[in-house]
Amino acid sequence: MRITKKLLVAGIVSIAATGGAVYATAAYASEAAAPAVAPKVTAEQAIGIALKQVPGSWVSELDFDARGQQADVWELELTKGAERHEVDVDAASGKVTKQQADQDDDDQNDDGDDD
Repeated sequence: MRITKKLLVAGIVSIAATGGAVYATAAYASEAAAPAVAPKVTAEQAIGIALKQVPGSWVSELDFDARGQQADVWELELTKGAERHEVDVDAASGKVTKQQADQDDDDQNDDGDDD
């Protein structure tokens, strides 16, 4: 009788442990498999919007920033001559949410205004 009780208790404990691991794995898999919501504004559209803001420039960098609770944005870096422009385009509406211009200062002196 004692051996049967020990095996029964050991079996219940191992089933509970295995079930917890299976549940955790299933929860992680469903979270990881959830499709990301595609932005309404495509990368090509964001590039077009940014190029209208800084005519004559070219796109040197493009990133999609999914910000969770805040609106997702396309972050673009544009280059026009010696100027570098940062433009953020709202991925849902296509509105420009940020536009900033920086002078590209690579004059090799240590005045603190190099990148």
